[in-house]
Order: sequence, then structure tokens, then C-alpha cells
Amino acid sequence: MQEHDPTKKIQRRKFIGSLATACALPCLGMNALYAMSEDSKSFFEQDPKSTEKHKFENPYPREFSFEQVFDMRYGEFIRLAKDLEDEMGKENLIEFLKKRTEKRMFEYGQKQAENAADNSLKTYVAQFKADYYDKTLTKEIVQETDEVFELKVTECIWAKAFQKHNAGDIGFAAVCYGDYSWPKGFNPKIRMERDKTLMQGHDCCNHKYIFEG
Repeated sequence: MQEHDPTKKIQRRKFIGSLATACALPCLGMNALYAMSEDSKSFFEQDPKSTEKHKFENPYPREFSFEQVFDMRYGEFIRLAKDLEDEMGKENLIEFLKKRTEKRMFEYGQKQAENAADNSLKTYVAQFKADYYDKTLTKEIVQETDEVFELKVTECIWAKAFQKHNAGDIGFAAVCYGDYSWPKGFNPKIRMERDKTLMQGHDCCNHKYIFEG
């Protein structure tokens, strides 16, 4: 009769919970965190006498760089993922992460489409031109038409965060893999092609989004 180790069940539950949180930020995302930092700035500009807040709602008394935030955000997730890798094996871990990331990012794309003016290719790729990505990526638009948008990324803060912990394979499965299903969720006619990623050790990420109308 096979023994059931309750500790392993707890570890898996902790991992899945952490995964849902840490991976809720897409490969080219984390807009909510950036917005939060902007809200903190506006908080400091307010008259403290006119604002009543619980002490737990006060801004954290230290400013962090993007690199520090990403390292804190993903560091614990990577450690937990590596512990689970010891429990279930690398192949099973990577497969699980890919399935979870694919589903999560497809649903994220769907939600974006629901809140967008339309679900055209132009609207989808507009997010990659945001100021936020100038702070987290070094990128170049290689081609842009109504049917094709090609983006070359030569520096990526996500890749740096994972590679710092020698976890590029985990980062690809937990973050980059969702780049394929993300546009499909936004519009089934948008397909992404890519054969290189910084996360996997290549010299760039060559994202190419194609509208198949």
C-alpha cells in the first residue's frame, strides 16, 4: 500500500498558490505593480490631514528599482519551484508550468480584449510601446504593418531575474511560454512566431505577431 506524505501535498499547494501569484504577471507585464508605484507617489503629494488611512495602507518607506522588485517577486517563486522539482522531477515541473502559463495567459488576453476598444493587431501590440516597457526591456520595432508586428528584444529584466538564479528553464516555462497563447486569447487570428529568447540564452527575443485575417 502506497504511503501518502502530507508534507508533499502541502508543498504542492504552496507552490500552486505561489505560482498563481508570481506568474499572474505576463512576460511583458507587471503593469499593476507599476501603477501601484504611481499611486504611492500621488499619496505623498496629498495633504495628510485630509486623508485618513489605516497604517497598513501607508506606502512602504523605501523606493525599489525595477531590478530589485523583480528579484524579490520571482526569487521566492524560483526557490519554491526548485524544491518542487526535487519532489516531482524537472520534466513534470516544466510541463506543469507550461500548461498553467498557457491557460493563464490565454485568459489574460481574453480579459484584455473585453476591455479594449477592439481586438485588432494594432490594439494588441500597442501595449508593447508603453513607457513601462522602456524601463524593463531594451527593444526595437523591426517591422510594423496592419498584418505584421515584429519586436526584437536585446535586454529583458524577466530573463535577468531568472538567470540570476540559474533558472532560465523555469522562467521560460513560467513566463515566456505564455507569449504564444496570450495573443490568441486577445484575438484567435493573431499568431506569434519566435525561435529565440534571452531566457533560453539566445542573443535576443524575436517576437513576430502575425494577423491571419
